[in-house]
Amino acid sequence: MSELLTLTRADIAHSIYRHTRLPRGHCQGMVDSILLHIADALAAGENVKITNFGTFILHDKGERLGRNPKNGVEVSIAPRRAVTFRASSALRNAVA
Repeated sequence: MSELLTLTRADIAHSIYRHTRLPRGHCQGMVDSILLHIADALAAGENVKITNFGTFILHDKGERLGRNPKNGVEVSIAPRRAVTFRASSALRNAVA
């Protein structure tokens, strides 16, 4: 079975560095700034759309009953906000 690779923040910053030759710390700062801006927008209740990449969509999930799988006891699960990602058609086509 092939090993799955993971793209990290450092990988993205290094790619920016290779293409721009800006200082490495500046490249890392740009990546961190972009990710922080996305997280802040989601925390403020905004969906985030990145053209030709995809959309981060917020979903408010209501309170519901769940069951503890170990002992079968019903438990109330608190309402929460969840984030999902929907890939754009351009990204889906590139991956396929």
